[in-house]
Order: sequence, then C-alpha cells, then structure tokens
Amino acid sequence: MDPVVRPVWNGLQRLVAAVMLLLLAPLVAAIAAWIRIADGRGVLFVQDRAGLRGRPFRMLKFRSMVHDSVALSAKLGIDDPFGLLENDPRITRCGRFLRRTSLDELPQLINVVRGEMNLIGPRPDVLPQVANYSAEDARRLEVKPGITGWAQVNGRDDIDWPQRFILDRWYVDNWSPALDLRILWRTAVTLQRGEPPVHVDTLNIARQQTAAGAFDQKATTTARPPADHSVTEQDVTRVA
Repeated sequence: MDPVVRPVWNGLQRLVAAVMLLLLAPLVAAIAAWIRIADGRGVLFVQDRAGLRGRPFRMLKFRSMVHDSVALSAKLGIDDPFGLLENDPRITRCGRFLRRTSLDELPQLINVVRGEMNLIGPRPDVLPQVANYSAEDARRLEVKPGITGWAQVNGRDDIDWPQRFILDRWYVDNWSPALDLRILWRTAVTLQRGEPPVHVDTLNIARQQTAAGAFDQKATTTARPPADHSVTEQDVTRVA
C-alpha cells in the first residue's frame, strides 16, 4: 500500500469524526443528561488504553457501569475485572441500553479527532493486558485502534482473545481503505446487539496470574537478606 494513502485516510477519518460530532451533538447532550439524572455524577468513563505502538492515551466512553465497578469485581470474586457476568450487577440501567445500541462508544469520536484513534482498527486494550502481550499479539498495535474493527464485525463479544488476535493480525496485514469501508458498512447494519454472551477470558487471567507470580517471586528474592560471608573469631578458631 502506498505510504501516502494511510496518512491521508487517517486524516479523512478525523474530518469525518469531527462532522459526526457536530451532527450528533444533540444526541450526545441528551445521553449525557440522561446518565447524569439517572446515575449521578460521572457521565464519562475515562480509562488509559494502548494506542499506536502501545502508546497510552485516555479513551472516552459514556459510563455504563457503577462507579466502584473494579472494587465490586473483587467482591463478586471475578478473576478478570475487565470481564462481564450474565446479568452483570455492575452495569447500570442506562448502561444496558447504551451497550446494546453501541451508543456508549460515541465519545470516542473525540479520540478520533485528537488523532489517538481511527474510526476503524483493532479495539484498544487495557494497559495491564498489553503488558503481557506476546510479540505476535503486539502486532495489533502496529495501527491505530478503532471504534469498530475486523474482529468486531466477525464475532465481537462472542469470540475469545486468541481469535481476536488472529483477526486483528489479518486486518493489519490486509489493510486497505476498501476493507475499512467494508467494516463500516457491516458495523452499520449490525449496530443493535443483545446482551453479550459471557466468556471467561482464560488467556488474560492466566497471563495475569503468571505475571503476578513472577513479581511475587522477584520481590521475595529482593527482600531476602544477603548471606553473611564475614569470618568470625569462632570460624578462625575452627580453621586453626
């Protein structure tokens, strides 16, 4: 692909995102007011995610979970705080509708205008999981993350992470503006979705546990006092 094509295409996406923000401003304001009235302060959910080449950025979404969702995850015994449960009690009433209609993603148009995301690309992952990527997994970071992507139109929440990595690598290797337009079209015709199926994210849970075990072992080794190799008077007597 011509190296000029991608920068031009990325710039065009930023322009389209800016126009969409203007056109959708009344809807964005209405959703923000609904969340504020129904669930109190904190209309937006802001989280550090991995962008192009793993560079962190602040991703925006409409808040669809309770404020203490991570703490509640621990109380519920969820190994993966980023995973979902069937009839998840952490999701608010507003949040269920916003997730089903994908309206919770609208604030990411701001991320696109800023140049941190594209309209189309692999979904941005959370930093703790990116830290455990293999070299093959990290190939999804070779392009900007997107609001929708090849994995989203080929299963979305119904596929596990190993399959997502495969689909994202395929997207990176086969990218073209035509492919992006195809993804946009498939996203538009499947925008409404039901409750996401519950999958245990065994890959990232196992990686997290392995990383935590390695950290604990390193901490134990570091904290262990050094051996005393000094020679005492008693040692000299024994040698003599």
